[in-house]
Amino acid sequence: MIDRRAFLSLTAAAALAGCGSKFKSYDGPEVTRVVVMKQQRSLYLLHHNQVLRAYRVDLGYAPVGDKIYEGDGRTPEGRYYINRRNPDSKYHLSLGISYPNETDIEEARALGKSPGGDIFIHGRSRKNRRKGADWTAGCISVKDKEIEDIYAMVRDGTAIDILP
Repeated sequence: MIDRRAFLSLTAAAALAGCGSKFKSYDGPEVTRVVVMKQQRSLYLLHHNQVLRAYRVDLGYAPVGDKIYEGDGRTPEGRYYINRRNPDSKYHLSLGISYPNETDIEEARALGKSPGGDIFIHGRSRKNRRKGADWTAGCISVKDKEIEDIYAMVRDGTAIDILP
């Protein structure tokens, strides 16, 4: 039988381990839309027209202009949707964006190129913390603690508008 002191120690250790989790819960208003304003380097989580949270972001290493093809270093512009999540991301946590859409595919094909894919909102991860601004290959990056909040608040299917 476990003595009382051992039981309390195990309970305290389990409680502390839960505090360090990157998975948070959220029970506030539904996030109905995500808006990224590239020029302002801002991401907003909205409940209809009310801003719930705002974050500073880093973008692709060629931040001006719409993404046209794989490898151009740009972050796409337009309306997309959050379509997947990666709890094991090498960038802490990540939410997938439904890029490319049909227009993106046609635009890239007209140039004889691939539109690419795998565009995410993600954290920085330890190895990227010393990189300067706009370091991604086209994704939207926030601090690790911030992606924890965003990951908890934003559901799959939520619209994301990425504006110039």
